[in-house]
Amino acid sequence: MSRSPSDEVIVLYTHASRTVRTVLAVQALVAPLAIMVVAAPVQADDIGATVRSKQWPLVPLGVAEAWQRTRGENVVVAVLDTGVDAGHPDLAGAVTGGTDLTGTRGEAPRWGRHGTAMASIIAGRGHGKNHAWGVSGIAPAATILSVRVTLDNDDPQRRRGRTWNEDALAKGIRYAADHGAEVISMSLGGGSGSWEGAATEEKAVRYALDRGSVLVASAGNDGEGPNRRNFPAAYPGVIAVGAVDRGMRVASFSNRQEYLSLVAPGVQIVSAAVDGSYVIGDGTSSAAAIVAGVVALIRSEFPRLTPAQVRRAVERGTTHAPEGGHDPDYGHGVVNAARALEQAARAQRRPLRAAVPPAVSSVSSASPASPVLSRDTPVRGTDVSRRIVCSILILLVLAMAGRSLVRLRRRARKFPTYQ
Repeated sequence: MSRSPSDEVIVLYTHASRTVRTVLAVQALVAPLAIMVVAAPVQADDIGATVRSKQWPLVPLGVAEAWQRTRGENVVVAVLDTGVDAGHPDLAGAVTGGTDLTGTRGEAPRWGRHGTAMASIIAGRGHGKNHAWGVSGIAPAATILSVRVTLDNDDPQRRRGRTWNEDALAKGIRYAADHGAEVISMSLGGGSGSWEGAATEEKAVRYALDRGSVLVASAGNDGEGPNRRNFPAAYPGVIAVGAVDRGMRVASFSNRQEYLSLVAPGVQIVSAAVDGSYVIGDGTSSAAAIVAGVVALIRSEFPRLTPAQVRRAVERGTTHAPEGGHDPDYGHGVVNAARALEQAARAQRRPLRAAVPPAVSSVSSASPASPVLSRDTPVRGTDVSRRIVCSILILLVLAMAGRSLVRLRRRARKFPTYQ
């Protein structure tokens, strides 16, 4: 089963002495890149500032407001993609661990262009003084766990038709869940034989959900064509993300499906690439990474919420919601970080799902979600003598109960116990 990153248009900015090269690349879901190189004389010192100025989604999505509460601290986001360049200046200190499940280990090249771009959208930390240059992710304090499950579209091994581990995605999902990923981001889909999904992947999705991971995936980029069901986005429980442009209009390439959860900016999205480069691209890949960053913010601020509660918070916190609350184009609307946190706060105040199966008595499993006394509950004071009297009474009651239990145990030895 072939898996492909789902970008469509890429513009690459990279340092070349004191100039910047611009590379325009147009790609389909599974087609190799067609590249055109154009030289542009730009001062290298201006690159970081230029990149930050092009991060237009940060403003309409309420990101600055959300950052007043959290920046994604203590959250691990697994990026299931082509690998991540941990040496990029904007990802310094943001990437931990990782694995390669493609079966191509030891074979060069291992670019990780697409995975690096997605990681920076989620948790880029920028660079320079006060981290004011370069890419700032939606959750810049989150940690990225790189899980390589596919190849870059222009990797020579893909062009040569090289096969790799068909179960890489399913194994990657399980690996992420087992290694503490609260969020699993999957900006991929399509390819030969993958339009119907796979039982192993669907079981892996359920495995991760049962362990508290929230899964996010791109809806796909063939909305202008066959508009096929795209997996893993179409698996139950996965947050499927479409793309909108600067005007919050659904991008023409974005897949439209009934299972779509919501949409996010996916046009002219700037991100990091390998070797200190930057890209500007179109696709539902970037949209999914943005939503994964918002989910990381919720996970950081409200770690006790279930995956279902997190999903509802993201969907209910949207803007530009369609009539009726949902449609195949917008899903529930455009993601908004600040509003999603507000919805998560409301969910946190409600009782959470029981942490034990219904058959188990709640008496033996007191939950911190519903304590007898909360921090806001006042406890009335009492004098010392009253406490002494109460203590004596409690001791007397316990002593009498103990004697009764001894008698009952002696009698119980004479009769069989029914289970």
